Order: sequence, then C-alpha cells, then structure tokens
Amino acid sequence: MAQRKRPTTQSAITLTHPNAAGIDIGSASHFVAVPPDRDDEPVREFASFTADLNRLVDWLDACNVDTVAMESTGVYWIPLYELLESRGFTVLLVNARHVKNVSGRKSDVLDCQWLQQLMSFGLLHGAFRPAEQVCVLRCLNRQRMMLLRSQGRLVQHMQKALAQMNIQLANVISDVVGQTGQRILRAILAGERNGMALAKLKSARIHASEDEIAKSLQGSWRAEHLFALKQALDAFDFCATQLAECDAQIQAQLQALHVRDDEPAAGSKRARGRARNAPKFDLRTQLFQMCGVDLTRIDGIDVTTALVVVSEVGADMGKFPSDKHFASWLGLCPGTRITGGKVMSGKTKRCANRAAQALRLAAASLRSSQSALGAYYRRMCARMDKPKAVTAAAHKLARLIYAMLTHGQEYTDQGQEYFEERYRQRVLHNLAQKAKVMGMQLVPGDSTV
Repeated sequence: MAQRKRPTTQSAITLTHPNAAGIDIGSASHFVAVPPDRDDEPVREFASFTADLNRLVDWLDACNVDTVAMESTGVYWIPLYELLESRGFTVLLVNARHVKNVSGRKSDVLDCQWLQQLMSFGLLHGAFRPAEQVCVLRCLNRQRMMLLRSQGRLVQHMQKALAQMNIQLANVISDVVGQTGQRILRAILAGERNGMALAKLKSARIHASEDEIAKSLQGSWRAEHLFALKQALDAFDFCATQLAECDAQIQAQLQALHVRDDEPAAGSKRARGRARNAPKFDLRTQLFQMCGVDLTRIDGIDVTTALVVVSEVGADMGKFPSDKHFASWLGLCPGTRITGGKVMSGKTKRCANRAAQALRLAAASLRSSQSALGAYYRRMCARMDKPKAVTAAAHKLARLIYAMLTHGQEYTDQGQEYFEERYRQRVLHNLAQKAKVMGMQLVPGDSTV
C-alpha cells in the first residue's frame, strides 16, 4: 500500500535572511559568525574595545551582511548595537530563552553559529527597543529611580542610628525625613539636646503633641551613632542634589520630545496632592505635550507612573500591532498553556518590566477609588486573590494607555455606578439565557416581599 510522503523539516523551512550574521556577546570579546561562503574564516573573535568593534563592523560590511542577531547579555551588547545601527545594519536583540541550543551545543563559537543559522531561517524575533530619544529619557528616569532607592536606604540608616540611641522619633512622626523630621535631625546634629526645644520645631500637620515628641527624644546620644546619623543625612542631601540635576535633564529631554505646545485642560486634573517623589517641575504638562493626551486622567495613574511608562515605551505604539501585543510585552496578559484541549495553566509569565511594575502599583491604589476602575478592581478582588486582581487591573490600565496613545482620545471616567449597573445587566442577561435553555422565563420579582 502506497504511503503518503510527509514533507521534511528541511523542505518546509526556507532561507529568509541569506545575509544574516550571529554574534555571541561577552564582556571581554564577541564571537561573530557569518554565512560559510562569505569568508575563509566564517567565525571570528573580536575584543570589546572600540577599535575592535569598528573592525568587526567593517568585516560584516565586507561579507555583505545586512542583518545581525545578537543575544542580550547584561549591558555589554549596547555599544555594539548602537554602532551597528548607526552603520545601517538591521539589528535584532533576541531573548536568550528563545535561542536555547540543542543538547551538547555550548561554546562561544557554536553559540554564534547557532544564532546565525536561526536568523537565516527567520526563526528569531527582535526585542522591543524604543526610539533613540526615548532611550535617552529612559536612561535618565532609571537613574532617577536608582537615586530614590539610594535615598530610601539612607533613611533606613538614619532610623537605625536613632534606634540605637533609643530615640523613638519614628514612632510619633510617620516620616523622619519630612519637614518636621529634617528640622529635628538637623537641630540634633547642631548640638541641641533639649526635648521640648526640639519638639517646638514640629509643623502644624503633625498630630503628635509636643510632650509626646519630647518624650520620644530622650536617649543616650552616643557619639558613634550621632556620627553615623550625620553621614547618612549628608549622603541623603547629596542624593537630593543629584535628583535635582537629574530632574533638570529629564525636563530638557521631555522638551526635546514635544509634539504640541498647548496645555492639558484645567478641569481634567483631579484634586489630589503632588506625589512626594515627583519632580519639582510641571511634569504633567510636559508629558501631555509629548504624548498628546493626558494619561493622568486615568484613575490610579499619577505623574510618576505616567513618566515610567512613557520613558520605557515612548509615545509611539506603532511597534505593537494591538493592545494585546502591548499587554503581552508587559507580561500582564494571561498565559496560554493548552495540552490536549485542556488548559493547563493561565498564569502570566515572569517578566521584570519596569512599566508593568509601575502599573501594578497604580492598580493597587484603586482599592478605595470611587470610579469605574476602582469598582472593577474590587470586583476582581471578590473573584480571585489579590495579586491576580492587581494584575487584571494593571492589564486594563495598560489597554487604556494603549488606546489613548494610539487614537489620541482622552479618557473619561463613567463612575462606579455605571460599572455596577453594567455588571448587573450582564448578570441578568446570563440568568435569562440559562432560564431560556431550561424552558423557563426570568420574571422580575417584588423587592418589597
């Protein structure tokens, strides 16, 4: 009996990038592989010095290479990526998990050859990288976030020094580096030890009485702990100076990315206090002039969250075909692990995405919001555990941001009542459909009975 001939894998895969090269990135050197017919030595090693990188690019140009695939390794790929891109090459930064070698293939030479082979057959996809000017903004904002983390660690050092002297200031003042806390700390380092004199430095917003503050400031005043407190406060001030310089650079870069010169509508800004760690300039207006829409109109999105998302992605969503692709890149969409028609898992993938982390924090702040998004978040919390509800709300925020940046339309909140009424109508519709299948009819009842 004649058997049908099945197509082989080799005949099904076609050569889509015949001029592709593969580069295995390292800290000290890079291994580069070109098609075997382009050079007598198709695999070469180049040092990571700038002169050697220029020789690498010249060699690729001489081999008529137009597409380059490289594996992301730390930050060592950035200089070579930028050099190749400036010379007109199509560069794809691929995920290391997507190019796992077959069993036994593990060396720098084989790695670059494997990348070149996969790229030649079109089996690799490049990672998302925003435009050059957005990359500058992203670098500046990440530097700013690093400085804020450093300040947070320094605050912990201050609290440790105070606790070792049994100065319980943190128990009566919520923020030891706020206006009142800094006044008291600087007075202590200036030599003041009188508790009542220090307590009189409190502002009107502090709920604790002067007696409570004075009582918390009775301690041992050991010299070594005062020295540690002084150094921590000096480092905190230095970080504040660097933050101011970083904010000036961010403001200049946002002005370079302007697409419009008008300002957001005055009524669109909700009445709320400015975030403590937000830049001192008018960040909301700068973001509006860059994006063309006011992202802070979305409940839960403040200026710092909008800055993180815009600096990581940019205002151009053209590289994401749909909001689903955008949510998948953020790692906020449900997973699809299906085997034999059965859903094995629907959890989201592990992804260290700064924009996704910011959106999760924004989603968690919706717990007390009297808006449609707040009602949606509380509804999700009733259906599933809190981490999943936060991810679901962050997914909705991501899709709203995508729609605003893509269509240029402002967001209008319909309110909590609108969401609850729509949910009620969906429940009634589903109940009516179930009753119809069972040969019954859903009849409104008398609520007074």
